[in-house]
Amino acid sequence: MSSAPTGDDEAVEEMATRLFAMARAGDTEGLDAYVAAGVPANLANDKGDTLLMLAAYHGHPATVSALVTRGADPGRPNDRGQTPLAGAVFKGEDAVVRTLVEVGADPRSGQPSAVDTARMFGRDDLLELFGEPDRGPQP
Repeated sequence: MSSAPTGDDEAVEEMATRLFAMARAGDTEGLDAYVAAGVPANLANDKGDTLLMLAAYHGHPATVSALVTRGADPGRPNDRGQTPLAGAVFKGEDAVVRTLVEVGADPRSGQPSAVDTARMFGRDDLLELFGEPDRGPQP
């Protein structure tokens, strides 16, 4: 049995590359159509980054919302244990953070968690959004 890629393998890889680029670019309508047609809402790349993770990290709240509506898991971590919510906090994508909180993403999951990330960047507004008590300056 040969392990060389076939034409079908190359077509699948090309399609996946296109879908991940759509998530990064925030092509909500196009991506939603593909997921509605059967592309897995939790499709992940070789690093475990899902379409939702990429849309969140690149600041596309409408795409995040559409993917969650189609069944994407807002709390699914990548292979490094990072969640879409923590990624959005890290990137300063406040609209995405609010969208993910609205759909039930847990700010305490992942490594580092969104709470940890908000503390690291002194984002008291996000800590309040996450329901975290004010603990004052951290060492």
